[in-house]
Amino acid sequence: MLPLPTLTQFPPIANSVASPADPQGVYVQRARVSLRQALNRYAAYFRAAKTRPVEAATQAHMKADMDQLAIALNKLEHHILRVAVFGLVSRGKSAVLNALLGKKILPTGPLNGVTQAPHAIVWAPTPKDLAFLASSPHPLDNLQIELIDTPGLDEIDGQGRADMAQAIARQADLILFVVSGDITRTEYEALCDLRQAQKPMLLVFNKVDLYPDQSRQEIYQSLQQFAAKSAARSGRPDPLQRLLSANEIVLVAAEPAPLQVRVEQPDGRMTYEWESPPMQIAALKQKILSILSKEGRSLMALNALVQVQEAESRLASNLVELHNTEAEALIWKFVRYKAIAVALNPIAVLDLVGGAISDLAMIRALSELYGLPITRHEASKLWKTVILSSGSLILTEIGSGLVLGIGKSAAAATSGVDSSSSLAVYAGAAIAQASLAGVGAYSVGRAVQVYLEQGCSWGPQGANIAIQDILKKLDTSTITYRIRQEITDQLGFPPI
Repeated sequence: MLPLPTLTQFPPIANSVASPADPQGVYVQRARVSLRQALNRYAAYFRAAKTRPVEAATQAHMKADMDQLAIALNKLEHHILRVAVFGLVSRGKSAVLNALLGKKILPTGPLNGVTQAPHAIVWAPTPKDLAFLASSPHPLDNLQIELIDTPGLDEIDGQGRADMAQAIARQADLILFVVSGDITRTEYEALCDLRQAQKPMLLVFNKVDLYPDQSRQEIYQSLQQFAAKSAARSGRPDPLQRLLSANEIVLVAAEPAPLQVRVEQPDGRMTYEWESPPMQIAALKQKILSILSKEGRSLMALNALVQVQEAESRLASNLVELHNTEAEALIWKFVRYKAIAVALNPIAVLDLVGGAISDLAMIRALSELYGLPITRHEASKLWKTVILSSGSLILTEIGSGLVLGIGKSAAAATSGVDSSSSLAVYAGAAIAQASLAGVGAYSVGRAVQVYLEQGCSWGPQGANIAIQDILKKLDTSTITYRIRQEITDQLGFPPI
């Protein structure tokens, strides 16, 4: 039996309405509405599925998707921004996070694999850290920043690590990838893998104290060389060539290596001591906080909406499969009803109206089968959408049906003059019109199934419309703007 999510677990949406002058607030509000709509819809679907046996694997997958939606909503409600840190072993990921936090909380050490599992911790920037944002039109008010430390991507159990990395990257709003020294092919391939999450990324070059001659431009050129070789092998442009610029490369020294210094004692003796140079982390702090201030809430909203779109697609696909046999029988029942009704009606326009009413009734019946309550007005809007999106087939049915209907009406009107010939004309027109009506009804039914299978996410509050609206309105100076085409391609949307 599918477990029912209890929506009372989720905190209520604030009553305040985001101002049009605050587009990021509007984006977050739309994402919350879309998430709640999806959770309510699929709670109804689960109730409709209570009487049907569900395979354990399907049940587990559907529960995981519902949990994912609940987590995404909770993240939005609590204004949580997630920054995930990735890299190979011994690059200093934990040290970078400790430097951001201003204290050593996460374990570090000279041995590989000190971090064995993901670890999340809240970062509360100090007033000093935020001083440069004092005049910013995009403050970080009410936002909580969560830093996620991860194990090295090249440790044992590689596939498990890769799956974990993708799962964390999908939940993150910003990704930090830590390197040190010359970038290796393994690191470049890991960077490319993380790009699949379609998230803004900063390349953090750590241990710059050991590589004082490195510059951002040299690191960027090294990446471009890898990208050019990758493009030459694959025959297509490498996304990193345009999606990671020199501006997204930050040089830090999170835990500088101690230096031996000579100290002159009061008695004139010379001794040697080890001294830790000051860390160099301010540039990274400012870069992260600047991004989160300028586009953090847009990132939160997009992240949540993409998760809604993906989860709805999987949930709806599973539920459509559960009802497939009944839906097919229901569609064929309405195909017969429509064909008979159209064939027997002698009045040209009324038979088309009757056919449209039959289609609307079928849409409502399919929606109820899938556990999606739908009003007559909503069914009418969906029918119009289906008519316009299903190409020439249904429009041909309407045009041909009108012509045949007029011929059928004329035959009925003249039946008293020449009964046998008029009836033959009437029967021929009725059969042809009924055939077209049946084909049209089946096309409408299948189109409605596809709509439901896609999670009904194209409605005014659906994830697809909200994502496209946000992508169209992004500030051209943001990192998110540069990855918008990648997001568009991944979700199968038309080019922006």
